[in-house]
Amino acid sequence: MHAKMVKNPTIALAFLFFALTGCGTSAPARFYMLNSISGPVKGSSGTEKKTPVSIGIGPVEFPAYLDRQQVVTRISENEVDLAMFHEWAGPLKEDFIRVLVENLAALDTGDLFAVYPMRGSSPADFHLEIEVLRLDGALGGNVLLVARWAVFGRGSEQMLLTRKSTIREPTGAADYASLVAAESRAVESLSREIAEVMNGLSNQVRNK
Repeated sequence: MHAKMVKNPTIALAFLFFALTGCGTSAPARFYMLNSISGPVKGSSGTEKKTPVSIGIGPVEFPAYLDRQQVVTRISENEVDLAMFHEWAGPLKEDFIRVLVENLAALDTGDLFAVYPMRGSSPADFHLEIEVLRLDGALGGNVLLVARWAVFGRGSEQMLLTRKSTIREPTGAADYASLVAAESRAVESLSREIAEVMNGLSNQVRNK
């Protein structure tokens, strides 16, 4: 059958036309980033001056299934999908850390944050380690962020507390932009949980 198709010029040209036009209509790739808190932050300390307390952030661990350029969506508890034309603009782990630090700064705790590995000889007053267990969701469904995090005292020798946060955010629409926006809101919620804890610990240091 293939030989007959090649011998017929009309069919061959039509086949070539559809092949070329089909390749030309491939959807262009779209690239995404998480966004940090924008606008006024409720619960911030306003103009109140606080003695800075230093907090080291990291290491931050991410699951291997998220260590890829494609946006990952959840099909079921045991199956994920890698988007063909929807990708992260950079490594998701680095974007997560950037947004977390920006959020903590925006929440106005009066603390100074440094990302692991920290430079300088003076140890931080506190050290925050985070392990992200899950950060994905279903298009048109919910995003789920699950993270374990622990706070250590000066020198990272004494663990002061450990928490596990489970955060759900509705996407609101069945598209990737809405999914990423929901993931950003989930990171914001985690940031607020961490900020509340760190603010209490930092105030203890300031009041000594």
